[in-house]
Amino acid sequence: MASLEELRQVRINKLNLLKEKGINPYPIESHIQYSLKEVSEKFEEIERSSAEIVLGGRIMSLREQGAIIFTDLFDGTARFQVLVHKEKIGDDAFDLFSKTTDIGDFIEVSGTLFVTKRGQQTIEAHGWTMLSKSLRPLPEKWHGLQDTEERFRRRYLDTLMDEEVRNRFLIRSKIVSTIRRILDSESFVEVETPILQGLAGGATALPFKTHFNALDEDFFLRIAPELFLKKLLIGGFPKVYEIGRNFRNEGIDVTHNPEFTMLEFYEAYSDASKQMVFVEKLIKEVVKTVSPSNLEMDFDKPFSVVSYDDLLKNAGVKEGTKATREEAEAVAKSKDIKVAPSDSRAKILDNIYKKSCRGEIIKPTFIVDYPADYLPLAKRSIEDSSLVSAFQLIIGGLECVKAFSELNDPIDQRERFAKGDEEKKSGDGEAQTTDDEFIEAMEYGQPPAGGVGIGIDRLVMILTNTHNIREVILFPTLRPKN
Repeated sequence: MASLEELRQVRINKLNLLKEKGINPYPIESHIQYSLKEVSEKFEEIERSSAEIVLGGRIMSLREQGAIIFTDLFDGTARFQVLVHKEKIGDDAFDLFSKTTDIGDFIEVSGTLFVTKRGQQTIEAHGWTMLSKSLRPLPEKWHGLQDTEERFRRRYLDTLMDEEVRNRFLIRSKIVSTIRRILDSESFVEVETPILQGLAGGATALPFKTHFNALDEDFFLRIAPELFLKKLLIGGFPKVYEIGRNFRNEGIDVTHNPEFTMLEFYEAYSDASKQMVFVEKLIKEVVKTVSPSNLEMDFDKPFSVVSYDDLLKNAGVKEGTKATREEAEAVAKSKDIKVAPSDSRAKILDNIYKKSCRGEIIKPTFIVDYPADYLPLAKRSIEDSSLVSAFQLIIGGLECVKAFSELNDPIDQRERFAKGDEEKKSGDGEAQTTDDEFIEAMEYGQPPAGGVGIGIDRLVMILTNTHNIREVILFPTLRPKN
């Protein structure tokens, strides 16, 4: 069996043959008139006209039968058959095609349409042009890339050779465009906020740190756009949203990638309860529009609502959200959950919930009534000041949405940030610390608002029945090859 380098050399020899014939194997121009999907849809009309047309794409198969060669082209929209017949195209063009083309090459062909005896739409080539000579063979058709990490590392081959993978990313694109359409129709304004930030805030997470040479200052890749989006509420934009990348310096597993896509939107004069209604409406509209045929989840019924307190009690935390740090630590250790000396009470309770509760929540379920120290940017509940007005949406055991009534009391906000400062000093690298610029902005007056964050990657996982986040990110983070 020939080595990859030997196969590559054969193709380079074919490349050189084209050059010897005075042919540029990578020309600037192409003259393609239709996508392959378009020509298939308009086939009868074009065939009746007997017009000569130009089609193009990547060669995906070659079947040579003496003076006849059949090839299938793929252009990203569809596949289409080409017949290269020596009598129709001429000896020289036929011989050059036979000697220089390979599976993987991009070509264009001019010719007329006809239907084969087997009923297959085909173009009979009267001429052809090399558009891009490929130098490496594509993965074998039936087996593709067998190593999972190589699939992620060479995603361009994964999407090319596996229609299911390619369709998954088309669904992802449709999900994002549907969300944009819904938000735009509700008068939200799409904005962009900094990814490079002087202070990483807006979420409880460990940031990536870098150094800005021009200012000789340390900066961080954003962990969330929240604080900047809320500054825009202060600045007179009542409805804003952003779909973009966040970065968190955490481990990689089936539900986490350090670089991921989030939607965050904020609505002035709203609150968590109103946003809960809107989120359910939005998710159901996305499902209806994307309508994946193999969807395992039932989104037609009203979403369930359970309290965080009840979940913790069911997990063995007798006092639920009222439990002390010592009580929470005892339960955690009984469940073999690691507890660091710097872990706050809220973090320990959250780890208990994540291990014992979240994975069991399959149907779409809103979780409400979180402790105030769990969400330092959320407004306190009217009924119980130890809780906040907030919710999460869990689907298929995955946290997809986090939302709350936004805290707009700058004095309360400073006090809660101060607790985060203490946790940071105690060794909690994920703690949210004081952002003086944000508090200053709040002191000019921040309208009451409801804010929502939706994890796009996890939503795509659910709507494509995928169980690894790297399957829905085109180029996931991987350890560099040595």
